[in-house]
Amino acid sequence: MIRALWSAATGMQGQQLQLDVIANNLANVNTPGFKKSRVEFEDLFYQNLKLPGALTAEGTLTPVGMQVGLGVRPVAIVKLFTQGEYQLTNQELDLAIEGRGFFKVTLGGEEYYTRAGNFKLDRDGYIVTADGARLYPEFTVPTGTVKIEVTQDGIITALDPNGNVLAQSQILLYDFPNPAGLYAVGRNLFKASDAAGDEIEGVPGQNGFGTIAQGYLEMSNVDVVEEMVKMIITQRAYEANSKAVLTADNLLEMANSLKR
Repeated sequence: MIRALWSAATGMQGQQLQLDVIANNLANVNTPGFKKSRVEFEDLFYQNLKLPGALTAEGTLTPVGMQVGLGVRPVAIVKLFTQGEYQLTNQELDLAIEGRGFFKVTLGGEEYYTRAGNFKLDRDGYIVTADGARLYPEFTVPTGTVKIEVTQDGIITALDPNGNVLAQSQILLYDFPNPAGLYAVGRNLFKASDAAGDEIEGVPGQNGFGTIAQGYLEMSNVDVVEEMVKMIITQRAYEANSKAVLTADNLLEMANSLKR
């Protein structure tokens, strides 16, 4: 009964974490470039009451054993980098990546990666995120620019009123062998880690990299219906584990009241 209490308690703790992750997914359903998370669990150690294949008194081998599990624990919260839906904005600095890859930005001397392409211009003409992180490689829009064009292969061009080219550069994309190994730092940014592997640089549309769509934003890949179903399952699982705690407590109470 004591074992049941602890096993059910681990289940309640795991479902609480699951609910926290679901709540964060739903909170970011309209966040550009947001990637939903998923909690992964594994069962804990088992108490072996009898091993499979144990020798019986009659000299035969038992076909199965007796093992009692001791609960569950979360082992990972994984970012799922599936493609989000596209939203047409018609803003010339809204850029969506169609396929694999990340934009690289620099902030405070640090390098970050993002799928959110809602860029803006700062006072010096640099293309930046809403928090002021500069797109890398840096591109300065000259004074007198009336139009900015970005092709699918990442060529960015600043044009004057007569259609003359004032400045031109190449937007690069970056990828990793294991994008799930990146860790989120907030503000739609990810930072590289040893788990993600070495950075891979490439031109949009080449060597497996996605292309760039100007005037679009990649929105969150959160499916509201899916998250709501998960929330219901999580609630019922939490309730079932709490019932196990109550049942184990009732059995302990009965055992304690056998002699009065």
